Amino acid sequence: MSDSFPEKPAGEAADKPAEGAVPAERDASAAAAGPASGVDDAARREQSWDEFLAGTAASGDESPGTLHPPAESAAAAASHHHEAAHGVHEAAPRSRRAARESEQARAAASRESAQPMVLGQEHGAGQSHELGKALGADQAQGLAAPEGGGQPPRTDDRAQRRAQLTAQLPKEKKSRKGAWGCLIVFVVIFALMAGGAFALQGPINALISKTQGPADFEGAGTGTVNVMVHEGETGEDIANTLATQKVVASFDAFYSLLLKQSPSPIFQPGVYKLAQKMSAKSALSALMDPANKLDRTVIIPEGTAEVDVLQLVAEGTSIPLSDLQAAAGDVSSFGLPAEATKLEGFLFPATYTFNPGISAHDAIKTLVDRQFEALDSAGVAPADRWKTIVLASLIQREAGLKDDYFKVSRVFLNRLDRDQWPSGLLQSDATVAYGTGNTHRVSTTDAEREDASNPYNTYLHPGLPVGPISNPGDLAIDAALHPADGTWLYFVTWNLDTGETIFSTTIEEHDAAVEKWLAWMDEHPEYG
Repeated sequence: MSDSFPEKPAGEAADKPAEGAVPAERDASAAAAGPASGVDDAARREQSWDEFLAGTAASGDESPGTLHPPAESAAAAASHHHEAAHGVHEAAPRSRRAARESEQARAAASRESAQPMVLGQEHGAGQSHELGKALGADQAQGLAAPEGGGQPPRTDDRAQRRAQLTAQLPKEKKSRKGAWGCLIVFVVIFALMAGGAFALQGPINALISKTQGPADFEGAGTGTVNVMVHEGETGEDIANTLATQKVVASFDAFYSLLLKQSPSPIFQPGVYKLAQKMSAKSALSALMDPANKLDRTVIIPEGTAEVDVLQLVAEGTSIPLSDLQAAAGDVSSFGLPAEATKLEGFLFPATYTFNPGISAHDAIKTLVDRQFEALDSAGVAPADRWKTIVLASLIQREAGLKDDYFKVSRVFLNRLDRDQWPSGLLQSDATVAYGTGNTHRVSTTDAEREDASNPYNTYLHPGLPVGPISNPGDLAIDAALHPADGTWLYFVTWNLDTGETIFSTTIEEHDAAVEKWLAWMDEHPEYG
């Protein structure tokens, strides 16, 4: 490739001056100057170019932007470079303006190829030369002068520079906003699906129950379970008892079967020997079989009040209830503490089988002696029996879950400490309810809590209640003797189904717990 301009076609010279050519008036002046003037100009251009090269070498700066040849030596410079690289080719003579413009374009191209910051790396002279070669023939063609001797177009050079810069610029990091957005949408959708599944769980279970029937076990079951049927209990009551004691898989399994029977079964009060995990059909057959009824056997649950204990004994034996009530009225005959005015608290809850023909007094004494045995086993001295039984009876009625017994004990003991609880008021609803004769509930009304005539009203009367309010078992006695460590002053059983209880030290914590209980009650109106 030649760096000189190509000759013009013959027909084009006379019609139209080449782009960038010197006007005719200047050509005429140059012709008038004669050959000598042309020789002098050539010599002057060569001398100027040599001076330029000498100046560049002396400065030690290879950058084309440091020094530039004189304008009038541009043509000689082009010729000098071309001759060194390719030898001399014939070319049409160029004007000084055309040569100068050509040299300026060439210098600009050299600067672009030599600047290190364009490509983001340093280049020496040799590297600049190699870079120029690497640009390829197409880019090199963009540095050549156009036909007609005009100034080379700069637009291609700019396009090349933009292409090089674009290739070397660091790639823009992809935004993570889109990924986070997708994640958030996924989480929201998942949460909605989970919430929907939870909300539909009840209806789905109900549908499954309708289509597949209630949960039920198979076969006659395993092990032994004594179940007591009380006087006056309905089929629903018996179904609840069987489900609670794990005899049947569900209330519905037994009760739905019971409703299909014709005529309706009649259950005799007493204790029946059954098994665990029986099918509803097997359980019903066992209850109707007189061979499974245990004679003279009584089951007394923990926390049962005296009035109900006597009824249970009457149901499980042939002893009339009136005989039992008369015998219980002779409190001094049973060896109770002097503070006792009735048998409450000293009738140990358990399962009893009495001998045939036992008297009312002896049947009751069997229960009292069993309570003395429990107190002695717990290490309670006879002098401490009274206060131990009173506190244990209160714990038995107020506590729900096993571990809560010891925490409830601590709450009451903290309230008896005037340094922690100056009023000394236990404020137990169970004691108030007992004083009203309602032995089967622990909830009370405002009017009941404001009734000072009730000696068991611990909202108005400080200290322990005047006597036991139930018959406690071994766990309650142990809790009365070994309370948990803690600073609790309040508790509330917020879930009546599970017995879950919240213990608090401050009134603010307790108020929040009460709100939780009230919200639960709103969702379970069956508890009134």
